[in-house]
Amino acid sequence: MLSDIEIAQQAHAEPILQIARKLGIDEEDLEYYGKYKAKLSEALVQKTASQQDGKLILVTAINPTPAGEGKTTTSVGLGDALSKIGKKTIIALREPSLGPVFGVKGGAAGGGYAQVIPMEDINLHFTGDMHAITAANNLLCAMLDNHIQQGNTLGIDVKKILIKRCLDMNDRELRNIVAGLGGRVNGVPREDGFIITVASEVMAILCLASDITDLKERLGRILVAYTFDGKPVYASDLKANGSMAALLKDAIKPNLVQTLEGTPAIMHGGPFANIAHGCNSVRATKLGLKLADYCVTEAGFGSDLGAEKFFDIKCRKAGLTPSAVVVVATVRALKYNGGVPKAELGTENLEALSKGIVNLGVHIENMHQYGVPVVVAINRFGADTDAELAYIENYCRDLGADFALSEVFAKGGEGGRELAQKVVAATEKESVFTPLYSLELSIKEKIAAVAQKIYRADGVNYTTAAEKAIAEIEKLSLPQLPICIAKTQYSLSDDPTLLGKPEHFHITVRDVRISNGAGFIVVYTGDIMTMPGLPKVPAAEKIDVDADGKITGLF
Repeated sequence: MLSDIEIAQQAHAEPILQIARKLGIDEEDLEYYGKYKAKLSEALVQKTASQQDGKLILVTAINPTPAGEGKTTTSVGLGDALSKIGKKTIIALREPSLGPVFGVKGGAAGGGYAQVIPMEDINLHFTGDMHAITAANNLLCAMLDNHIQQGNTLGIDVKKILIKRCLDMNDRELRNIVAGLGGRVNGVPREDGFIITVASEVMAILCLASDITDLKERLGRILVAYTFDGKPVYASDLKANGSMAALLKDAIKPNLVQTLEGTPAIMHGGPFANIAHGCNSVRATKLGLKLADYCVTEAGFGSDLGAEKFFDIKCRKAGLTPSAVVVVATVRALKYNGGVPKAELGTENLEALSKGIVNLGVHIENMHQYGVPVVVAINRFGADTDAELAYIENYCRDLGADFALSEVFAKGGEGGRELAQKVVAATEKESVFTPLYSLELSIKEKIAAVAQKIYRADGVNYTTAAEKAIAEIEKLSLPQLPICIAKTQYSLSDDPTLLGKPEHFHITVRDVRISNGAGFIVVYTGDIMTMPGLPKVPAAEKIDVDADGKITGLF
């Protein structure tokens, strides 16, 4: 089979205006970025505001292997399949980060014959949104350090600075640095560090903001530091939010592209699914619901991370009501959860599958807690055997769960017809969506609700640092906020080695921080990297470009 990039480069892409017209969008509402991608205007958002919403379909997954289980591929394939059975459909996805692109996991434009194009553009610079977010974040950092250098009238304690600079690249060397060396003229020496751009609160804010005014207000609410006498310092105190918003005036506009089969797709924003909510922007999702009868979107990692945050943060804040949830499961991930090493996942192993399949059961039960109909998509890989696939199907039958085999990677939309039909049927059922917890609960009560109901933990332990952080946040007298728990994606617990369905465990909260502009409280468990490193053999080594500008080796 051809590689992803070879398939994408052989595809016939329609001019983006033709894709827009499928959605009833006029040319005046497009801001072109070449022939095959465009930003959608603010005027379009206003024009469609009174239109009836379509049906929102979330694609999530079980706990994955390190290589991922094909949520984006399934989302794209499902969108194409819905189009094939005559449904007016749009797909709403996150933008890729250069970190995974050049690292180990790869990009986020789908795979095989279920891809979003132009694939090279999307996975590299796209429309510059990532760069704008990086610039806005780093402008705030520069203004903070400049304020300290120029007299520090706010009395900022350099040992209590909460924000870090960012870069859209995996670079472990920058995790912890010392800045301001070289004498008085070069700044105030202090410890600092970098995070990857998708982990920046600016990214989370962009993805939750309703418009430019809301964006500016949220940016102003970023808690950047504390003073020597313990008072909070916000970005608005540094008068940084206006200039930050100016850098983001185009980045806040959703991007329109297409699938290999010409299904419209909006790609906008891409927050980390660990320390942020892991979903594309609220603006993109809401606009997609106005433009089509079915809007397919995804949330990062497994349902214990991405879907929980999609429901408890994004849907709650944006007033969204999902009509159905698709849980992606793969033979290889279930065997991985049954204890099979990554290198041996291509070999049939029904015993390991029987041990790991309980992981699927937990994710199905968890999604039912939100009152939304569930369909399991069994994402087929080439090494899967008929016996293994039949085992998963029988498990779903015994559980009373709707399911369908998905072969969109190899066959495109045609390989997702059954899944599309099952999903349409699910959206016709009653959805009584309800968030998992009330915002009126205390921080610890919210943490306990997620830990016990979603992770199935027996309880929660807190370090001294976490207890102190919670006390500091509660002193701020802020509105009641949802929580965003940062933990490993490989386990329902906070220990990546506890696979399948862990039992009799506690999670340990080591720190708690507030993303005040985004509007949630980040709860850190385990060892979560906000600036990843490259692997021993990074994907970047295989990527090249020839004299004609043709990129090779991307995937």
